[in-house]
Amino acid sequence: MVNKDFFSALADLERERGIGESAFIESLENALASAYKKLAEGTPGKVEVRLNPEKCTIRFFFTYTVVDGDEPEDGELTLEEAREKKKSAKVGDVISEEFVPKDFSRIAAQTAKQVVLQKIHETERDNTLSEFSDKEGELLSGLIRKVDARTVYIELGKGQIEGLLLPQDQVPGESYNTGDRIKVFVKRIKSGGRNAQVLVSRSAPGLVKRLFEEEVPEIKQGLVTIKSISREPGHRTKIAISSEDARIDAVGACVGNKGARVNAVVAELGGEKIDIIPWSENPLEFIAKALSPATVVSVTQRDEKSAVAVVPDDKLSLAIGRDGQNARLAARLTGWKIDVKSESAAEKLNLVSEEEAEFPQE
Repeated sequence: MVNKDFFSALADLERERGIGESAFIESLENALASAYKKLAEGTPGKVEVRLNPEKCTIRFFFTYTVVDGDEPEDGELTLEEAREKKKSAKVGDVISEEFVPKDFSRIAAQTAKQVVLQKIHETERDNTLSEFSDKEGELLSGLIRKVDARTVYIELGKGQIEGLLLPQDQVPGESYNTGDRIKVFVKRIKSGGRNAQVLVSRSAPGLVKRLFEEEVPEIKQGLVTIKSISREPGHRTKIAISSEDARIDAVGACVGNKGARVNAVVAELGGEKIDIIPWSENPLEFIAKALSPATVVSVTQRDEKSAVAVVPDDKLSLAIGRDGQNARLAARLTGWKIDVKSESAAEKLNLVSEEEAEFPQE
């Protein structure tokens, strides 16, 4: 079979779409062989198709493997049968016989079209995934296309790729409706053939980090640094920030004029509470600040990365938080195990240590 127009079309695809001609050859050969096998049931041997772009030819072959025995299976020949076709044949040889398929033009055209379209789709998807590969850890805006069971499907960028918001990456109590625009954190790019996916999150601490970077120019400029974040999605987040420039009020920069900057982040998170904590090189001082909004009287180091924070009796519930949330988030933020005690309890236990920091009550 000779078809210069066919191979010319492949060359055009390479130029226009950036798809290599060789990317089609093996797929087309396999697809054409499979299509002919279905069309001509009962054909002997295996069908092999060989495409030669240089000569613009498409050739069909029956192939047989020479076996030792009297009961060959489909695609096999006994040694005696093989030597009728090729005198020098021996066991293990593969013998090919070229043939010209009849009434195959329409099937061939349909098969080629399907393979070409599939390759275009796969290549464009791979190219798009390649463009998104450096987006891991970034903030993207998307349009909710579908909500199926508990999975949310989001069109990202200009709609050229789909992001998956799985149940474990969703925020409890947050609603996701088709047609809504939403900001998501790109968690991971999973490349796996047809199942390539962009996994996104609304619950990751990284989402809060990127939202602050978007709202606070000083963070983008490197004047204010986010040191750590601890988060319980939908409830509360603590973010520790600092600045090496003494002239810059890091907390004030993140809060913004009349709270505009932090309020913008809170609004995007559906009202999630945010505590902005000034970071300190002194871990005991950092622990005291991390327990905000509670007042801390003193922090005593017990063991490595373990401390006792003492608070006024009437601030104990505030320091611990509902279901222990405030103390839990403070521990994650600082990386220390924190035992919160009231002043009266601390006195009874006679808590003393060489490593102790005291803080005046406001």
